[in-house]
Amino acid sequence: MKRLLILGTALAAMLAAPAMAEQPNKLLNASYDIARELFAAENEAFIKQHPGVTIDQSHAGTSKQARAIVEGLEADVVTFNQVTDIDFLVKQGFVSKDWKQNFPNDASPFYSFPSFLVRAGNPKNIKDWNDLIRDDVKVVFPNPKTSGNARYTYLAATAYAKEAFKGDEEKVEAFVKKIFDNVPVFDTGGRAATTTFVERETGDVLITFEAETRGIAKQYGADKVESVIPSVSLLAEFPVAVVDKVAKKHGTEELAKTYLNFLYSEEGQRVAAQFGHRVHNEKVVAEFKSEFPEIRLVNVNDVFGGWDKIQKEHFASGGILDTLYGSR
Repeated sequence: MKRLLILGTALAAMLAAPAMAEQPNKLLNASYDIARELFAAENEAFIKQHPGVTIDQSHAGTSKQARAIVEGLEADVVTFNQVTDIDFLVKQGFVSKDWKQNFPNDASPFYSFPSFLVRAGNPKNIKDWNDLIRDDVKVVFPNPKTSGNARYTYLAATAYAKEAFKGDEEKVEAFVKKIFDNVPVFDTGGRAATTTFVERETGDVLITFEAETRGIAKQYGADKVESVIPSVSLLAEFPVAVVDKVAKKHGTEELAKTYLNFLYSEEGQRVAAQFGHRVHNEKVVAEFKSEFPEIRLVNVNDVFGGWDKIQKEHFASGGILDTLYGSR
């Protein structure tokens, strides 16, 4: 009887072992508004390599997403388009302070920049940022209060004006205010702004990431819209991070790291390039070289002194953005 009891206990332990050994196989990725198609493709490629894994998506403006996580959205990872929104999660205790060192290229697997999309044939002859202040041009981009996409547009326009007016801040602010005044409606996110421009046919030019302009042009065809790359724009990085507080709760830390590392793999980079993003993998860069025109990009460190300074001077309550946006 004792022997049978021992054997029974051992058998029960063996049967229970696989269930106990099972690892969490589900992630929630909170991402920016216009990345739906990109991450649908990235997730499909990732799951082919990791059968049985499920990746759920949540999309909105990244500032809104960051606040949602603090308020209870249990995202295991974030794939944002603005560093400041991950820094916000750091301050709230959701992401580790060294998040930029956890993945290559300061945790940015690919990049883009604010670019233009105009009507077919470019009837208003819009070529550069200075065309956006003309009285006959209506500009479409989302609300910079809620959209990281729009904040890059605001910063890129400011960077252009700083060069054009040789640092004369009064003229720079007047230039950006005029662009704001030419916006007929501020949607909350990039995808809504795209809908306003393309489907509602509002405005003469849409400003959004180059990756988005390429996707829209491909979707709707040259008989409806075309891309215009300005003379200069602002480097837009797409930072990623594990939401440590949530991943630890779910037991998904390793899966979350594996998922984000996939975005740097050759296959992950190829998917990003196919969706119009500029990537770092040299083999993939060479493969898609003919599809990406050269452009002069400036960065936030050189023009504005870094994201901390931008946050204090431009995006904090009562900052420059409040002054310009609130006065339109």
